[in-house]
Amino acid sequence: MFARNVSIRLKPNTLKDFTQAFEKEIVPMLRKQAGFRDEIALVNEGGTHVTAVSLWDSKEQAEAYDKTVYPGVIKSLEKYLDGAPKVYPGTLIHSTLHQLAVVAA
Repeated sequence: MFARNVSIRLKPNTLKDFTQAFEKEIVPMLRKQAGFRDEIALVNEGGTHVTAVSLWDSKEQAEAYDKTVYPGVIKSLEKYLDGAPKVYPGTLIHSTLHQLAVVAA
């Protein structure tokens, strides 16, 4: 299983609107992507930094999303963003939530 960890800095006082857009626009779009498994989003106490982790069946499927759909995702969220998000891809090695124990290749 493959993961995309996206670090997002929000403009002040935009968390509520960002969250609504994320739930109503982005998550449904993700669910339509081949290989998509789950999305986990976390926010800091100040409401200005979001970490979004998406889980994929394969690296190739995550990369296909990154090239074809992700640019539109960023465009639709840009009014909430304070700078460009940073993407950190990686292989999932363990998840108790998904009852997975994946050995890194």
